[in-house]
Amino acid sequence: MSLVGALYVGASGLDASSTELSVVGDNIANSGTVGFKAGRTVFADAMAQQLIGASGQMGLGVTTMTVQKLFSQGGFTTTGLATDVAIQGNGLFVLKGNHGGEDGTFYTRNGQFTMDKDGYLTNLEGLKVQGLQADASGTVTSGLLGDLQVGNASAPAKATDSITIRGNLDQSAATMTFDATSPKTTSNFTTSMTVYDSLGKAIQLDIYFSKNDPAANQPGESGDWTYHVMTDGINLATEGDGTTAATAGKATEVATGALQFDTSGRLIANGPVVDPVSGAALTFNPKDSVDPQPLTFNFGTGTGAPTNGSGLDGLTQYAATSAVSFVTQAGSSSGSLSSISIGQDGTITGGFTNGQTRTLGQLIIANFKAPDQLGRIGSTLYSERPQSGPPTLGTPATADRGSLTAGTLEQSNVDISKEFVRMIAAQRAFQANSKTLTTADSLLAELMQLKR
Repeated sequence: MSLVGALYVGASGLDASSTELSVVGDNIANSGTVGFKAGRTVFADAMAQQLIGASGQMGLGVTTMTVQKLFSQGGFTTTGLATDVAIQGNGLFVLKGNHGGEDGTFYTRNGQFTMDKDGYLTNLEGLKVQGLQADASGTVTSGLLGDLQVGNASAPAKATDSITIRGNLDQSAATMTFDATSPKTTSNFTTSMTVYDSLGKAIQLDIYFSKNDPAANQPGESGDWTYHVMTDGINLATEGDGTTAATAGKATEVATGALQFDTSGRLIANGPVVDPVSGAALTFNPKDSVDPQPLTFNFGTGTGAPTNGSGLDGLTQYAATSAVSFVTQAGSSSGSLSSISIGQDGTITGGFTNGQTRTLGQLIIANFKAPDQLGRIGSTLYSERPQSGPPTLGTPATADRGSLTAGTLEQSNVDISKEFVRMIAAQRAFQANSKTLTTADSLLAELMQLKR
């Protein structure tokens, strides 16, 4: 190789060292960038030259083969924001939209998401996050893959169709003869609760329990009770018979039924809920809403047929103060979205102001056979290339896809200490290659002195 060739070999070394320094600098500059994946410079020797008249080959310097992306896991930082998500394991989030003037599908490890004005889940650049949309019932199906719109969800009103009460009725209570015109003084115990009609309007129901004459007990029974369900007539279209107009301000009975207990205080059976006037099946008729509204009362599973239960999971009759320990009803008013949460499998659950929850959608992530061959296009985004292979889409925590952690972000995987070591090595390599240039230059100067 000529001295001029030695100059070019040294120059290739300078160029390679400069590239390495640029990659190291880029890594350090992005050490605080969420989801950033560090790069490393891959060098290769330049095509060798066959020595004339001798065996062996001589290298022509160094070339930069590629800058490889390192998709190792970055550390997590807790943010507390529900829309911040990190991937633990393999995979990238899928985004669609316009980036750099180009419409397309993009991929990222940066899970800094937010809601736009139309309720779509987007990244901070406005690219829409892709996932499976849930239908109105909260069911996620694979056929609804696309932009995730979850911020505009609402919860419709749900009419109460069942009431569950647990507690105890005092076995030693005195016998009462119930009078609907004076319910408080003719009952042993009362409890109240709120139910909802088909419009989501709240209706207060008062349930009065009165103990019957023990002389009427059946064998094996220690007491019979009757419950009476009443409400203000202003809430009703008609009274219990379904034909008489309800009177506002008048406590109107809308249902009644019998409760039987054995000598161990266990519930034997619930008598059927009936209309207090006609004795027919209950017809609860809320005003200005769907009527009749089905309404059932659950006081527990009795020991008798057909339930053959324990008789202890609802109302009991012990010699203790009458009290209610649990009351719930299956209905609600309408509600607007108040919060969202994201599970490990990407399921997005919405919480509503009426206390209801519903699945709104599910995030998907993409896997690539060669993620380090993805095209880096800025803003921590990547694009598919032939070298990376096509993406395989699926829900998190399935197959070899990672799981999600909400309220956290994956930080850069750059190791500052290692980058400084690489920086020092690049600096020394640059200095050493510069010596090749200066030495070849000195020899050329000596050569020029041979002719005076």
